[in-house]
Amino acid sequence: MPPKVDWEKCDGCKGKDEPLCEQICPGNLMTLNENNKAFCRPYRHCWDCMSCTKVCPVGAIETRIPFQIGYHGAKLIPMMGTDTITWTCQDIHGNVTRFRYKNRTDED
Repeated sequence: MPPKVDWEKCDGCKGKDEPLCEQICPGNLMTLNENNKAFCRPYRHCWDCMSCTKVCPVGAIETRIPFQIGYHGAKLIPMMGTDTITWTCQDIHGNVTRFRYKNRTDED
């Protein structure tokens, strides 16, 4: 499923020459529209790497879980920390589960 961008939150990484989601997308699919809001072009080419979701500094990008796994309303939201990533998983009933993992570093 392609990323869903909350345009109320997206600020287009103002102050940067290129938004972070555009810089990190391995498929060169993320870009800004005429209002400086991020979007994925074309959806069918996104392979769900979630790089844009992880790097968004304002949490404007979320990954929708395919209906085969989570049905409508299920979400998987990463929050990057300095050396950890916290995954928030919301199922179709609104139940929330969080998982926190230490990021890989060169010392590991």
